[in-house]
Amino acid sequence: MRAEGTALATYLAAQEKKSLLRFLTCGSVDDGKSTLIGRLLYDSKLLFEDHLAALEKDSRKHGTTGDDIDFALLVDGLEAEREQGITIDVAYRFFATEKRKFIVADTPGHEQYTRNMATGASNSDLAVILIDARKGVLTQTRRHAYIASLLGIRHVVLAVNKIDLVEFAETVFRGIVAEFSDFAEGLGFASLVPIPISARFGDNVIATSASTPWYRGPSLLEHLETVDVETSLATLPFRMPVQWVNRPNLDFRGFSGTIVSGRIRPGDAVVVAKSGRTSKIGRVVTVDGDLSEGIPGDAVTLTLTDEIDVSRGDLLSTPSARPEVSDQFAAHVLWMAEEEMLPGRPYLLKIGTATVPASITELKHKVDVNTLDHMAGKTLLLNEVGYGNISTSQPIAFDPYADNRDTGGFILIDRFSNATIAAGMIDFGLRRATNVHWQALDVNKTARGEAKGQKPAVLWFTGLSGSGKSTIANLVERTLFAQGRHTYLLDGDNVRHGLNRDLGFTDVDRVENIRRVAEAARLFVDAGLIVLVSFISPFRSERRLARELLAPGEFIEVFVDTPIETCIARDPKGLYAKAQHGEIKNFTGIDSPYEPPETAEITLKTVGHDPAQLAEDIVAYLRKAEIVP
Repeated sequence: MRAEGTALATYLAAQEKKSLLRFLTCGSVDDGKSTLIGRLLYDSKLLFEDHLAALEKDSRKHGTTGDDIDFALLVDGLEAEREQGITIDVAYRFFATEKRKFIVADTPGHEQYTRNMATGASNSDLAVILIDARKGVLTQTRRHAYIASLLGIRHVVLAVNKIDLVEFAETVFRGIVAEFSDFAEGLGFASLVPIPISARFGDNVIATSASTPWYRGPSLLEHLETVDVETSLATLPFRMPVQWVNRPNLDFRGFSGTIVSGRIRPGDAVVVAKSGRTSKIGRVVTVDGDLSEGIPGDAVTLTLTDEIDVSRGDLLSTPSARPEVSDQFAAHVLWMAEEEMLPGRPYLLKIGTATVPASITELKHKVDVNTLDHMAGKTLLLNEVGYGNISTSQPIAFDPYADNRDTGGFILIDRFSNATIAAGMIDFGLRRATNVHWQALDVNKTARGEAKGQKPAVLWFTGLSGSGKSTIANLVERTLFAQGRHTYLLDGDNVRHGLNRDLGFTDVDRVENIRRVAEAARLFVDAGLIVLVSFISPFRSERRLARELLAPGEFIEVFVDTPIETCIARDPKGLYAKAQHGEIKNFTGIDSPYEPPETAEITLKTVGHDPAQLAEDIVAYLRKAEIVP
């Protein structure tokens, strides 16, 4: 019994010492990605008997290979995947050989699931790009190769699959390799190894095949076992995003997180990247006791010798090689949402453990995945890649993605659905963001408002064209002005004659229209005024952006709730008639959506109500809120 325990301990110790390779399989639809992984597991004798029996049963029910075992079913775990014969989600499998341990990600080939492929690539060191020998290099092949390069993968295996279906022809193989190599020349791969394979029958998968005597290279597994992909994270500067502040009792205060690069020891100097506060490491604490040294991948709690302000989202780093800190930077963005990206629209940006409001301020160009050419464009659609400038509401700490994938990669999140809508790779910080600072002023908006006998605020009137927004806003301002209040009215039509005269009515321009007006309204509030804004402002996200520019209680949303049928009947400017005849494009309520407020401070039902009375109701609300006396 003791001998068995010793043997097991020896075996486990040997497994611990093996290097780990994370790789993914990608390519176009039906190129054989799942089959290849299944073949690797099967030929490596890594399947239990009951698992093999289940595979044989599933092959008879769902298989596509006749009487043969369908190896793709090993990783196509979802019922929908098995019934359709495609991979939908990212399937991860672990296996090991005598030489190495592996984690492989099987990613979807369909274009609509490119976001899943990006997820697999973000954690991989090597990509196996499969190509059907009968079809050659396809658009999705190029897209996956480009995304792999963009996400920092530097080692690629070009697996030309189904070589058996082209009679193991060397000319076919060489032609595909030449075409792909020309395309990949500018992608910066450190190694590109082409291998002709048949995933179904195992040719050149585990061992070289007699059917390809013209091929002199290694089998796929031989290459995976020997390829050197070590990018020693321990040699990079120290970085640890703070996950949480650990305060179990009054006598202990530490900062917990996972080290993503570098080494850290007790006594080492450390800096909070964003604030610049420095200290030294007291202890490197883990659940199993203190460490003499923390290395990448270690989940630790660091104690400091000084009481400095550190919170979740901060990045601890080495003082001699600090990350950049900026609220504006240039980045590549892979768009993953059905809804198009609109410059200026507010999103949430998550980098490390920090989450901050952000927007893409300018799209410099889009990338043609077939040619890698740069194309002009203002928006991004599903699966498109672009390059542009991003602005965050507060400075963040980061490294260029090319230097550190963990501190240079981010995701964008939809503020309403909380869905991940984009993946981003930071290129560099914009220097203009580092030399523009807030100027402290002695006279503030509170003082200006008190001098005017009022509290500054924004009344934001939103509703369809013809709902009565401008009429009611004008009546409110007349009443306030007669009472001696200091006001200013920003009307949609009037602003488009000046400040926003360069903007059209596309979704992109509508977003920019509201962003500019919101900034102007904020300045008027800072001047101590009561600002009345009368804009259709159809999107909730932009109205939310305007609200967040102001202090709590300063933004009062007024929803002028008039049914579209009534607005069409009124049609004071004849716009609905033109829109219905196709003379006006992107008209709100006709061929462009209006998103009504969900929690407006004031909702006005205009049908059957006198506008003057509705205006009085708003003034009464302002008195109750102590905006006016």
